[in-house]
Amino acid sequence: MAGSLRKPTLDSCPYSSSDTDDEGVRGTCEDASICKRFAVSIGYWNDPYIQHLVRLSKERKAPEINRGYFARVHGISQLIKAFLQKTECHCQIINLGAGMDTTFWILKDQDLLPSKYFEVDFPVIVTRKLHSIKFKPLLSKPILELHSEDTLQIDGYTLDSKRYAVIGADLRDLSELEEKLKKCNMDTQLPTLLITECVLVYMTPEQSANLIKWAASVFGTAMFINYEQVNMDDRFGQIMIENLRRRQCDLAGVETCKSLDSQVAVCVQYRTPGNPRRKVKERLLANGWETAAAVNMMELYSRLPQTEVSRIESLEFLDELELLEQLMRHYCLCWATKGGSELGLTEITF
Repeated sequence: MAGSLRKPTLDSCPYSSSDTDDEGVRGTCEDASICKRFAVSIGYWNDPYIQHLVRLSKERKAPEINRGYFARVHGISQLIKAFLQKTECHCQIINLGAGMDTTFWILKDQDLLPSKYFEVDFPVIVTRKLHSIKFKPLLSKPILELHSEDTLQIDGYTLDSKRYAVIGADLRDLSELEEKLKKCNMDTQLPTLLITECVLVYMTPEQSANLIKWAASVFGTAMFINYEQVNMDDRFGQIMIENLRRRQCDLAGVETCKSLDSQVAVCVQYRTPGNPRRKVKERLLANGWETAAAVNMMELYSRLPQTEVSRIESLEFLDELELLEQLMRHYCLCWATKGGSELGLTEITF
């Protein structure tokens, strides 16, 4: 199909006031993308698109890091596919803080695209991604093949097409986020899957709670997938926090990452001595979601198909299994659902 990309209009960034504060957070996007690119380069999983978005690092990544990213990508992919199967792809996916993610192209290759796939991230990150899409035919051609117009316009910090949209926005500004999504034809009546990977932890607990609550209130039938740190109260967790702070990256939401219970379950608190205890359902359950579950990544790794585990473990020798376990027990995968009982969304598990 013939098609072209119009030259983008580069407006000034509307989030310059917090630009310096967010620089460390944006740096974690680069780190994660480079780690994924390296793991792909040595055969952990197949992704022909990431090389067109992310440079290959000359620094070799540790085997436990590569296995951790494999588990992360595999786990999220399985939940996405389960949602698409339950909805028969008559749905939409919104990846919040998507960075250089390539899921749209991979789903297209697998004939599993939803009705529309949305990505949201900082405008600066979106600008980089749109530049790659504009000049890399392997990225632009699949978008144009699905688009009803011959020309696809990239306007400022937004790309909008029939099946794929990329939006530059601050996830802490929910009114603007919703406005931009609706401008790109987000349909609140469609079953919707929302994904956050190491995103909520960089917000304050109040900001992340507002985002989770917003998602539950806007969509009648929905699923939420969240991947981030957990068990951050121990020494290993404290070292992780200190390392990030040295890079001017503060985990503003680390309070919600103390345990799997603090991610999804019930916490008992007291108002004042003598008052009856009250149960406070945190995070997902407290903010409009009806079901929620979570596993740490070591547990998820133990559930992976043995053939795949044997394959990836043959790629690199790892002599300190304790280090892998320690790392994986400090990350978790959570998922929640609202509505969709007739679709079987509550049956989705890993």
